[in-house]
Order: sequence, then C-alpha cells, then structure tokens
Amino acid sequence: MTALTYTILTDPTSLEASVDGRSPSTGTMYLMVTNTRRTVPWLRIEVKVPVGDGAGHLTRDISTIKPRGEYTDTQSNPQADTQPVIVQPQGANVFQVTSQSGRIEGFAPGDYMVLTLENVTVAPTAGVAVLMVTEIIKTNKGWQTSQAAVPVVKAAPKEIPAPRDFRPDKAMLDAGEDLALSWDGSDDFSYEIRFPGGRADIAQGTHTWSPAEAPKRATTYILVATDPTTQKQHFLTTTVQVRYPVLETLTATTGIDTPWVQGTANKGRVTFTGTGVEIFNNSGGLGTVTADKADLNGVNTEWVQGRSTDDGKITFPQDGLDVRQGSGAWGTVHADKADLNGVNTEWVQGRSTDDGKITFPQDGLDVRQGSGAWGTVHADTADLNGVNTEWVQGRSTDDGKITFPQDGLDVRQGSGAWGTVHADTADLNGVNTEWVQGRSTDDGKITFPQDGLDVRQGSGAWGTVHADTADLNGVNTEWVQGRSTDDGWISFPKEGLNVRKGAGQAWGTVFADKADVNSVITNEIHGSGEGKGYIQFLDQDKGVRIFGGVSAGWIRGLSDDDAWIRFNEKGIWVLKNQNGKRESANVSCATVNDRPA
Repeated sequence: MTALTYTILTDPTSLEASVDGRSPSTGTMYLMVTNTRRTVPWLRIEVKVPVGDGAGHLTRDISTIKPRGEYTDTQSNPQADTQPVIVQPQGANVFQVTSQSGRIEGFAPGDYMVLTLENVTVAPTAGVAVLMVTEIIKTNKGWQTSQAAVPVVKAAPKEIPAPRDFRPDKAMLDAGEDLALSWDGSDDFSYEIRFPGGRADIAQGTHTWSPAEAPKRATTYILVATDPTTQKQHFLTTTVQVRYPVLETLTATTGIDTPWVQGTANKGRVTFTGTGVEIFNNSGGLGTVTADKADLNGVNTEWVQGRSTDDGKITFPQDGLDVRQGSGAWGTVHADKADLNGVNTEWVQGRSTDDGKITFPQDGLDVRQGSGAWGTVHADTADLNGVNTEWVQGRSTDDGKITFPQDGLDVRQGSGAWGTVHADTADLNGVNTEWVQGRSTDDGKITFPQDGLDVRQGSGAWGTVHADTADLNGVNTEWVQGRSTDDGWISFPKEGLNVRKGAGQAWGTVFADKADVNSVITNEIHGSGEGKGYIQFLDQDKGVRIFGGVSAGWIRGLSDDDAWIRFNEKGIWVLKNQNGKRESANVSCATVNDRPA
C-alpha cells in the first residue's frame, strides 16, 4: 500500500482511441498526488506508461508526451506556494519525478503534486490502460518501495462530427468582385467542392476556398466531406447570387419580365416601352439592330443603309422615298422584278452605259443607243394602227431599206441602190398607186393619203399591220395591243401613255426587272407571268427588242409638280399637286401584286 494517494484526470474527460486514417486522438493526463495522513519523506516517484497498440496500452510512443510537474505547499505560508518538480523519462515507458534538490523532501498532509502529461497520442484500441506508480519513501525501517495501479479509460472512437456552416463571404456578387467560401469541420475529412462544370480538391487542414474565376451567374457550390475510414460522405450546399448575371443561354417557358436588357462589355441596351422596344448604344443614344433577317409588319425609320457607310442608302422624305449611293448621289434599285402601277422616270437604260436607252420627252418616248444616236426597237411583233418613221430597214446595214419621201416610199438595197419589192407577181422599181389590197374585196387595203398611208379592213374599218419585225425610228399610233382583244394595250393621251388590261379601261401592269425613280437600268423589262412580253436591251448599237407588248399604268418624267408615292402603315399614298394644293389618294393593297380599285 502506498503512503500517498494517486488519482488520474484527463482532458478531454473521455479519451478516445485513435483511428488509423484520421488525425491522431490526443489528450492531456493529470496524475494528482495527495497526502491525507502524516508527512511522508519521499525521494522519487516513477510512473510506468503502458506502450503499444492494444486495449491495455495508453500510447504507441511516449516520446511525443510533454511531461511536467508542480508541487504545491499549502501549509508553510498563508498563501499556497507552488514549485516545479523534475520529471524525466526513463527508458521507453517510465517517467521519473524528483524534487528540485534531488534529495528527500517531506510531503506534508494537505499538500499536493500534479504530474502533467501533455500531447498523449492515445493508442488505437479502446479499453482500460493501467499506469503503474512506484513511490520510494524513507521510513523508520529504511527505504520503502510501494506501488499503485491507476486506470485510464480509452473510449471507442466516435464518428467524426459532420461539417457545418458552408458559406460565401458575399451573398451577392458585383462585377469584378472575388468570392471566398469557408466552412467549419474536422481536419480528418477529405474535402472537395463541386460546381457546374468542375470540381476542386481541398488541401488537408484548409477550410476556405476561392474559385479561379468568380461566377458570372447564380451558382450553387457543393461541399463534399468524406470520412477516409468509413468513406461516409456529408454534403453541404451554398448558392451565390450575381447582381448582373451573364447567361450563355436562357430558356423561359412562361416569359421574362424585365424593364431592360443590357450587354456586358458592350453596354448596348434594349428597353421595353408601352409601344414596343427601344435600342440604345453605349452612350445612351439610339442604337443599331444587327440581324440576319427582320420579319416585320412595318418599319418607321429615317433611313435604311447597308452595313458600310459606302453602301446604298434609302431615305424617306414626305413625298416618298429616295435611293442614293453612299456618297449621296442618286442610287440604283436592283431587283429581279418591279411590279408597279406606274413609273415616273427621266430615262430607262440597260445595265451598261453602252446599252440602249429610252427617254420620255413630252411628245412620247425616244429610243437611242448608248452613244446618244437613234436606237432600234427590236421586237417579235409590232401590231399598230399606224407607223410614222423616216425609214424601215432589215436588221443589218446590208439589208433592204424603205424610205418615205413626200411622194410615196422608196425601196432600196442596203448600199442605197434601188431595191426590190418581192411579191407574188410584182417586181418593180417603183409603185405609184392610190391603194393596195388583197385579192378579195374582203381583204385588207392600203391607201395612200397625203400624210402617209392608211391600213384598213375590207369593210373600211381600220386594219392591222401584221409583221414579224418592226425596226423603226418612231411609231405614231392611237394604241398598241397584243394579238388578242384580251391582251394588254397602250394608248397615248396628250399627257403621255396609258397601259390598260385587255377589254376595258382597267389599269394594266408594266413588268420589268428594275424601276429607278430617276432612271431604270436593266437588261430586260419582263412580264410577271409565264409567256408574257418583255423588253430586252441589246448591245450599244442595237437598241432594244420588245417581245410581246408593254403594260404600264403610267410613265412620266420627274419634276417638282409630279406625283410621288408615300408609304404608311395602311398601304400607299399617291400624292400630287393640283391647282397649287397638295392632294392625296390612299391606295390599299394586301400585297404588291393586288391592284386597287
């Protein structure tokens, strides 16, 4: 039986056995030595620590333990006096305690000594570890050695407490701000953070992490804590909001309510008003919509231009629209077809400056070559009430030629020599006659009044000239019509010409490849349907060729008093000046091809 009393206290109060793969379980042991009887002369005290991995062992290695000791004298002075004692390891498993002098000291009743063993790494197996205490004291009979067994309980290891409080340092991120995530939890876990499109492993002992790039939109991060022994996992989530999110795609099934949408690097903005949307640029001025296509019911704009400042530009004055080049000069409308009720233009020409050209003087129209010389009308058929021309010739300068002097007509060869009239029975140098008629009195008849010649039916009514080609310098006629009474026809009132549909006075249509307000440059002017006539512009010296006929509501030259077209949301206004006042007529069309009543 020992003379002194030995009691063990631990911090934490319950030491847990260590677990391989986790941080070692450590603690502090306090061996309390007290005396409840008479003074005990003590020389030294030895504490033997069981070392190993078993249930009865306290630790695997006492070299990690930091020992210290203090003796407190509660009797000699009014206040307790605490002095250190010497604690030294002896061998692989013993700590030896002696006084500061190394000699025998009296251990008075009421005094106490505390032997502290810090940083005890608890052995991995749960159980009871017994420390053997040996005291060596001096008695009347000599030296006395006694031993006492002091037990310590090693509790089975508990599950690692789950991590908690996974949080961002900012609940709402602004542009350019960094993000830091942190959490509370045991270092025994292995941690990773998962996020959309990636994951990040966290270094051991670290409880904070920042993404390499701050999120551009609301992002949820997942903290995964894994127990390395049991592989049990814990999951914590936190979501970071972004004040101005950047989205790669956005799918909204029921709609998005927002007063405006703005870019990121470029601050163009779309604002939603009560009447639609407004587009603004970086500086807050009206911006530009760039798109592959725009499918609209209407566009209100000051101008429309190609993507470059050199591109053509359309402006919309009150009297219609202007088409100009990027330089500001009048431009050209290029189109496959132009289906119009009328064209007011100074001239019409083929696509090249060498091509034939039609101008519109007050008394009709002139057909000229690109050089300005009189041109040639090429057509499959000319069906006329009359032709006024200086001469008629074949397509080649070597072909025969008919001229019309005051006293009749001359037929000559291309060289200028007298030519030959080929007929069934007449081979003449000249014919002077009052009339020419077919073999029957019902046949057509040509008479020769002083002002030219008249072609009439046998009945006396005006007749029709049928020919394969009419190549003329000019044609004077009341009207021009296709071969059928259902075909379109052109009449020539004093103010110009009218293009009408077949039977009746309904306005007809001029079908052409191009219509330009100041001019029309085109290879052909063509009908809009199969089998319709068209005008073709040939080489510089050949003028134009007409196939079929020409249909048009009207064609007029350009002046300040001429009519103009204005576009609005209801259709087309045709405006004109009359009696010094501006008058308008509204023409409504479902499509361009529908003619107004």
